Amino acid sequence: MAASRKIAGSSSTEYFSADDPPGLVQLPGEIVEYILCSGNLAHKDIVSISCTCRRLRDACSGRGKVWRRQLFDRWPSLKKYYSPMDSLDWLEEYKTRYSAGTATHATVASFTKQLVIEHRIPCESYNDLDSLGYPGHFVEDELLAIVNSGNRKCLSLKYCAKKLLYFMHQEATMCRLKDFLQQPVERQGILEGAVLIDQYCNPLENVSLENIQSQIENILIKVKATLSARNNRHPSLAGGRCCIEDLNLQQQALDSLNHVLFVEQMFKGNVADFYNPLNSYIHQVLITKTGIPISLSVLYLTLASHLGVELEPVNFPHHFMLRWCQGPPGSSNISDYLYVDAFGGGRRLTAKECECMIGQHVTEEFYAAVNTKEVMQRMVGNLLNLGKRESKDRSFMLLRVSLELYLVMYPDSVQHLLLQARLYFHLGIWPEKVLDILQNIQALDPSQHGAVAYLVQHTLVHIEKRKEENALDCKLRSNENQVSYSIGLVVQHKRYDYSGVIFGWDPFCMMPPDWIDNMDIHSLPQGADQAFYNVLLEDGSCSYVAQENLEPHPSPKEIRHPEIGLYFSEFTGTYYIANENLQLQYPEDTEFTQSFHQTSNEHSHSPQHES
Repeated sequence: MAASRKIAGSSSTEYFSADDPPGLVQLPGEIVEYILCSGNLAHKDIVSISCTCRRLRDACSGRGKVWRRQLFDRWPSLKKYYSPMDSLDWLEEYKTRYSAGTATHATVASFTKQLVIEHRIPCESYNDLDSLGYPGHFVEDELLAIVNSGNRKCLSLKYCAKKLLYFMHQEATMCRLKDFLQQPVERQGILEGAVLIDQYCNPLENVSLENIQSQIENILIKVKATLSARNNRHPSLAGGRCCIEDLNLQQQALDSLNHVLFVEQMFKGNVADFYNPLNSYIHQVLITKTGIPISLSVLYLTLASHLGVELEPVNFPHHFMLRWCQGPPGSSNISDYLYVDAFGGGRRLTAKECECMIGQHVTEEFYAAVNTKEVMQRMVGNLLNLGKRESKDRSFMLLRVSLELYLVMYPDSVQHLLLQARLYFHLGIWPEKVLDILQNIQALDPSQHGAVAYLVQHTLVHIEKRKEENALDCKLRSNENQVSYSIGLVVQHKRYDYSGVIFGWDPFCMMPPDWIDNMDIHSLPQGADQAFYNVLLEDGSCSYVAQENLEPHPSPKEIRHPEIGLYFSEFTGTYYIANENLQLQYPEDTEFTQSFHQTSNEHSHSPQHES
């Protein structure tokens, strides 16, 4: 017997069998759409349903909610690229993202093979990704998906994807930086310049001008609250930007800024770790609330500007400052200014007190205001000096990126071009690019012919050697009885207790005599005549360790080293499996490592070891 039933949300009465529930086709459109958007159906299910009948095909329309939900359920990180008001063909968006992912994954896989053989991603790799023809945010999203995958069996693939993301973000930042430098000087904001430097040096960090401005706005709200308590009619409290001319009102604003920034928020100069490069990055300054004179000055100047107080940057020797005009606007008399030391808590100094602070006489030219490009030059110069000092990172990444930043601002600086060529030559990377740089140096300054000719000759030799080095140096442990450990083994240092994974070994110490003397290797019981191991350490560094100082880790764990994917393809939970290149170099080690752990497990589960 049939019975009538009113469906919620429907204006009509539907008739169904009392014994059978209504089919999907018979339900009202809004309920069908709700079911299809429930999140329980895969894209293949939606395709199958849309082929059932015209009504369900219409419900699964490409411009409807169903495919929009499918897109964002599968790739939720894409939501930030769309507005809720967007009316697009979501089915086409889904297809494009799917195809982009497939093509990007295949391209990364092909790069990975070249990566593990040459230990670098080729320079043209980013261009190859770009030439795929898919939207950049789809390619980037796939790279992020590879990097963030929890799969322990794709370490080399993840390493390669991360490197490509690094170059991709740097390339985008470099384009923005070049556009920024082409703008008229008066439109080049100091904060934006500082953020561009930050983004280029930290391409995998979530650094954006909008986020930085939002954090500065939060500080500004607190400053205005303090200022309002002191003078609720202060012009800085009015909406919009203003320019205050009255010195007393300017001082009230700066006093409130000092109180909030240095007393309430406790920003300060990083005296304890002054030479840490993180002090130069504006996003880190806002996180740690510490910085160096120039980074704190950028923050202080930006906040003061929002309060209507125009301060000017000053390239003071050894200590970046801001100047605050007390006399006629634009005065060239240094006595008409007070100099604000953001590193010193916002204190105000006269020109004479500035000299006393650094302990030397300073000519008037150093008290002059500088433009944004000159501020950026000093920020990059600081990073360059730190990059020259670094020793822990053997790739000299900080020196490389700071040189690239400096040369985009001053492309004809022969001194820095020569340093870049020497650096690339020393690291053995991009020999073809070294030749291009040397050719440019020769054109800019023919007097550098001697240095250029030397580097050209040795670079050409390096290129020829690289062509000949098709065969790897194969190391057989069966020929080296004194080698006890193998590639992929997780070890710990007996004395210092740090952990790491072995990625290479020598039957005896292969370091030069001066290194052996400096490290006092001869004081070891077995000296240099024992196996030595290349180890990736958990702190991100590498070490060359004598066998007598190592032992297998009793509880092996994953080693979080940035270069792990360069040597290994998988972490099994107890040891690492070498990638194809490393297995060719150490063909007997993989089996040895597996056997070692199998024996260790059997020994640990034997009756005498059970409690």
